[in-house]
Amino acid sequence: MKIGIVCYPTYGGSGVVATELGLGLARKGHEVHFITYRRPVRLSVFSPNVFYHEVDGEDYPLFEFPPYDTALASKIVDVVQYQNLDLLHVHYAIPHATVAYMAKKILLTKGRYIPVVTTLHGTDITLVGNNRAFSPVVEFSINKSDGVTAVSQNLKEETMRTFHIERDIQVIYNFIDFHRFKKTNKEHFKKIIAPDGERILVHMSNFRKVKRVEDAILIFQKVHAQIPSRLLMIGDGPERQNAEQLSRALGLGDEIRFLGKQDAVEELLAICDLFLMPSETESFGLAALEAMACEIPVISSNGGGLPEVNIHGVTGFLSDPGNVDEMAAYAIQLLENEEMLQQFRANALEQAKRFDLDTILPDYERYYETVIARSVNKVE
Repeated sequence: MKIGIVCYPTYGGSGVVATELGLGLARKGHEVHFITYRRPVRLSVFSPNVFYHEVDGEDYPLFEFPPYDTALASKIVDVVQYQNLDLLHVHYAIPHATVAYMAKKILLTKGRYIPVVTTLHGTDITLVGNNRAFSPVVEFSINKSDGVTAVSQNLKEETMRTFHIERDIQVIYNFIDFHRFKKTNKEHFKKIIAPDGERILVHMSNFRKVKRVEDAILIFQKVHAQIPSRLLMIGDGPERQNAEQLSRALGLGDEIRFLGKQDAVEELLAICDLFLMPSETESFGLAALEAMACEIPVISSNGGGLPEVNIHGVTGFLSDPGNVDEMAAYAIQLLENEEMLQQFRANALEQAKRFDLDTILPDYERYYETVIARSVNKVE
């Protein structure tokens, strides 16, 4: 198949999943065309089956803001026509599903029908989609897609509650590439972070309010009071400054390292003992899954789709969002019991294997084939 992928090229979960999916499809012999305004962060190696088409977001004096949607639609039309794509897969409803519909209508005037699959990732429904300024467009775009997938059962149910959806939504879970995410021996690196054998906790996110980044620091404060430990904060975003100020105010400036955005996160995860994800809600929890693939138990909230990934009392523990005391107590319980910690490490790896890219990828291939078959000779 020749597949066009439209996504955000950033460190967010939707862009990561879209890129890893495209690379996986390319390894299986499909021709994959990424269409976006910047090369995706994980599109870092050459593949003969992968092509990148940059959207020109040139600014014009007439416009207060660059007309990205229009430029993207034009680029999609061009790539579909001249690369002879079989299917367009757009990640994140706003604006990609809407733009794909526009491109599809333009292509129809040229006698070409391109089926569109839209994947919902979370905040495009729970945050952006709930905004009255966008919700009619989100609903319309979903209903006009030829196929729709959601990354968790919880997100599917939330979408059906939020909008009047006239079509089925297929749940295809996020996935992990075990060629990349696996526990490796980085003891020399660990000794730099924790020279006296301290436990290492880690939080990784885009540092938005919904991630409750300060809760990770408050959990660590309670853990550190009982167990020698360090905290790695991976990522960046609007809440980073507040988190840094809180760590200093608590006198933990030397024990907490803010590492910013990192590409080789698997090397950092390899040295960690516990992953903290106290988010208000998560549609899936991809960062937690990456940690679990590296044999790290997870202390998380029970918001959104997290219980579908992190199994309470097996791969880690779940608490209500904001319940810092309980999360800290669970963390201490694990870190003080080495036998329990090792069992949870093994459990986390086994659970992560359920989401192996090699297992999930065929689900996408079958779904693509179904959507393409339904679209033969179709004119909207």
